[in-house]
Amino acid sequence: MTTTPRALRIGQIVPSSNTTMETEIPAMLRLRETIAPERFTFHSSRMRMKQVTAAELASMDRESDRCAQELSDARVDVLGYACLVAIMSQGLGYHRVSQERLHQATVDNGAPAPVISSAGALVEGLHAIGARKVAILTPYMKPLTKLVVDYIENEGIEVQDSVSLEIADNLKVGAQDPMAPASHVDRLNTRGVDAVVLSACVQMPSLASIQPVQDRLGLPVVTAAAATVYRMLKVLDLEARVPNAGELLTGKY
Repeated sequence: MTTTPRALRIGQIVPSSNTTMETEIPAMLRLRETIAPERFTFHSSRMRMKQVTAAELASMDRESDRCAQELSDARVDVLGYACLVAIMSQGLGYHRVSQERLHQATVDNGAPAPVISSAGALVEGLHAIGARKVAILTPYMKPLTKLVVDYIENEGIEVQDSVSLEIADNLKVGAQDPMAPASHVDRLNTRGVDAVVLSACVQMPSLASIQPVQDRLGLPVVTAAAATVYRMLKVLDLEARVPNAGELLTGKY
């Protein structure tokens, strides 16, 4: 008797100008479908944001409750808040507050769904691989990168070095070449680090760069998007394994 593969609905709350998470998350999970039986569908709700500034990020975050309710109408199996800096710019540890509030929004809507965030996923993913010291690449302006560094360090992980590409327009971030991080990483001081965060932003394309950079550096390479997939799979009680997507998605953790 043939067993029908488990079908799972992946929900994402995304900035209105984000063009990457609805491509990279499905791409990784489609890769997983080549080695595992589960099948996935993808569903999104959007929050308005064009410029990656503190003011626009705060305004955007206030729309996330509506998005959680909309996605719970679709009875998604997991809901991901797909903007790292929107969370990290709201205060240290804010991913816990946001995740709890958004989960409650799904409960109040009569369709409870587990909620993860790319911000929390990155921190949890780095802890999972035992990283105590990292170097990070971001597309943000330097003040926002500083907030990200402070946030990560508040979670017990030292940031040895960071590089900011200083791209304020979120559409321009999403238009970057997916192989660009493989060249930008050479600007980072990676000596003595436990891992490299190749993209601390879910809008900066990076999937194509992850495995080549990891192979070249001989260090674990993580991105915010890959960490998001890791947390989604863990919450769904599935093996966190995706081919050629970096150390975190090797199935070891």
